[in-house]
Amino acid sequence: MAPIASAHTIFTQLTADGKTYAVSYGIRTPTYDGPQTDVSSKNMACNGAPNPTRSSDKIIPVTAGSNVSAVWRHTLESGPGDVMDPGHKGPVMAYLKKVTDAKTDTGVGGGWFKIQEGGYANGQWATNTVISNKGNQVISIPKCLADGQYLLRAEMVALHGARSTNGAQLYMECAQIEVTGGTGTANPKTYNLQSNDPGLLIDIYSMKTTAAYTIPGPPLFTCS
Repeated sequence: MAPIASAHTIFTQLTADGKTYAVSYGIRTPTYDGPQTDVSSKNMACNGAPNPTRSSDKIIPVTAGSNVSAVWRHTLESGPGDVMDPGHKGPVMAYLKKVTDAKTDTGVGGGWFKIQEGGYANGQWATNTVISNKGNQVISIPKCLADGQYLLRAEMVALHGARSTNGAQLYMECAQIEVTGGTGTANPKTYNLQSNDPGLLIDIYSMKTTAAYTIPGPPLFTCS
């Protein structure tokens, strides 16, 4: 029998430059797979209470201009058939924050810029696209970045309960990466992650068109 996808989800592994690192390697993973729901909380940055989140002393090398994959699983022990309940529909995003030390920076506050987003298109939510892709969220690392250490924040949002305030379920973890090979020509405008976006307070079951949904967060950064 095929495994049954269940409920919540965790960004457990990163694939970069053709290598898939071990579970929790270079990623601050929680021991519980629950969401964050309070957008004013500091734990919106890299997860945290009530989800006990462990630190990591590893940094993952990443080449600017390449694609990486954030690997999502229901639990730290789950396989590719157990990613997230398909009823948990919503957008998918990825952010970067340039830091001095990726192992110790909390991620709290400003400094973030969005490098990937997917919402609702052609009758499908981006979360379902990740589920169909065996839990792989493919993220392009901009070529124009400056070399250095970054936090890579991957995020999936479930909107099945988003009819009421704090009803949206936000899932995120931060990977600790070292970017090399960038041109260093970009100076991205940065933002604080905490916000009350209309994309987090919506009845997705009454949506009529793709245009009815606005992806949360700041504008998408691109090198062009």
